[in-house]
Amino acid sequence: MRQIRALSASTALLAEDETDLLLFPPLRSGWALRGQIAPVPLCGSNARRTMFATMHLHSGHLLLMERSRHRGSVALLLDEHSTHTDQESQSLAEDLDIQLLWLPHRSPHLNPVDHLWGFGKQEVCANWQQSSIDAQVDQFMNYYRGLSHNEVLSKSGMLSPDFWLHKVRHF
Repeated sequence: MRQIRALSASTALLAEDETDLLLFPPLRSGWALRGQIAPVPLCGSNARRTMFATMHLHSGHLLLMERSRHRGSVALLLDEHSTHTDQESQSLAEDLDIQLLWLPHRSPHLNPVDHLWGFGKQEVCANWQQSSIDAQVDQFMNYYRGLSHNEVLSKSGMLSPDFWLHKVRHF
């Protein structure tokens, strides 16, 4: 808790966890005559999926993902902005067992999120001044919230067979 309180107000604090979902329901309660076993009707085999969630603790934005296997780790693809290369940030990532993957210096064309920013700026910011920066931020965020997952992947370049990360989606 002390580490969280020590974070600056501009820090994006994320929480991640995973859970297993089983097709067979958890037995929370049931009844049977004393000395007899309560029947629990089940059909088929017990399928399993692992659900991963990352939540931005300030905004409540939730990123959900499911996988058929539990094994996994966290890796972040980053540019070399000073907030990422700061020793404190790198130490925290190491403590949390987060692998940092560095893009080459000054190569925004390699960052899929950088591709996304251009669409929002074109839609919300170009040729029009909002009444306030807060209104602009709200419209900018709403633009991205309105995109489907497929639109995000397309606009980021991830669906292009020519984009360097295209095959990452298929591992």
